[in-house]
Amino acid sequence: MTANSEIAVQCFDVTYRLNRRNLAEKLNFQVRRGEVLVLLGRSGSGKTTTMKLINNLLTPTSGEITVTGKLTTEWNPIQLRRKIGYVIQEIGLFPHFTVEQNIALVPKLEGWENSRIQSRVRKLLELVNLNPEHFAKRYPRELSGGQRQRVGVARALAADPPLLLMDEPFGALDPITRLELQREFSQLQQQLGKTVILVTHDIQEAFFLASRIGLMAEGRLVELASPAEFVKSQHPEARAFLECLQLPKSSH
Repeated sequence: MTANSEIAVQCFDVTYRLNRRNLAEKLNFQVRRGEVLVLLGRSGSGKTTTMKLINNLLTPTSGEITVTGKLTTEWNPIQLRRKIGYVIQEIGLFPHFTVEQNIALVPKLEGWENSRIQSRVRKLLELVNLNPEHFAKRYPRELSGGQRQRVGVARALAADPPLLLMDEPFGALDPITRLELQREFSQLQQQLGKTVILVTHDIQEAFFLASRIGLMAEGRLVELASPAEFVKSQHPEARAFLECLQLPKSSH
């Protein structure tokens, strides 16, 4: 594989095998800097496994993955993960830390000065539409689901990582809050130009957020296309997902 500064992540013939079963099989794709690749698929299709392979929580059985031109196996795993912002469903905020302390975690580990950390926390809270005066000293239990998810995004952005991995980030929210956060995140991504890999089983979310959609089925990447191209896909799994976009016909 050749290094290319425009390529943020590259998977080359990646297979991950567990208990004689391939959870990911022969994955070949690139993610360009600044794009949003949405991995779409049913539960158990290999989306989260792929995500864990990228941030080296899992090691490929065969094949290679590079992040910013360097093999994941050559990175110090801790340094690699600090270069990657990670946002998950239900956020995983530390309940005994305030909002401010949660967001400050990685910059602190990176040895940033206190004044720089405080300035960064304040800026990020404003960026995700949470007033620092009202929210910095609160604990996660004092926040709504949507507010906790915003803090989760702010925490992932805290040390200004080039890459964001997002695993069903809005999945636990009610539909209205979910749409609000999707809109906010889309604006935020355009503003910051981050490279994002986002996992979802919701095709509407995929169409709303993706530069390209990677459709997974049984551990394989069966379609990789822009939303406009995806609509024309004849793959049976793509057609099944596209049917979910059709509004149910009225019975009246």
